[in-house]
Amino acid sequence: MSTPTKKLRLGPLPSITSTKLTFTCPASLKADLDHYAALHAQAYGETVDAVTLIPHMLEAFMAGDRGFKKRNTSKPTLQKSPQREATPP
Repeated sequence: MSTPTKKLRLGPLPSITSTKLTFTCPASLKADLDHYAALHAQAYGETVDAVTLIPHMLEAFMAGDRGFKKRNTSKPTLQKSPQREATPP
C-alpha cells in the first residue's frame, strides 16, 4: 500500500486556452508522465492524464529557468512576480 502524496511541485491545474502541439518522447518518459499523472490525481483528487499535465510542467520549468527569464523579459506570463525591476542597459 502506497502512502498518499502530500505535495507535488506541480500544484492544482488552472484553466488555460490551449494550442495543439505534437511531440515524440521515449516510452520510459511516457511511463513516468503517466505515473506522475496518477500521483497528481491522488494528491489533488482530480483525474488528469499526462497530456493535460505536460503544458503545465513545461510552463513551470520555463518559469523556474533563470537564464530563460533573463533573456526573455518580453513574456511576463512566465514570470512569477509582476513587479520586476528593469535592469540598466
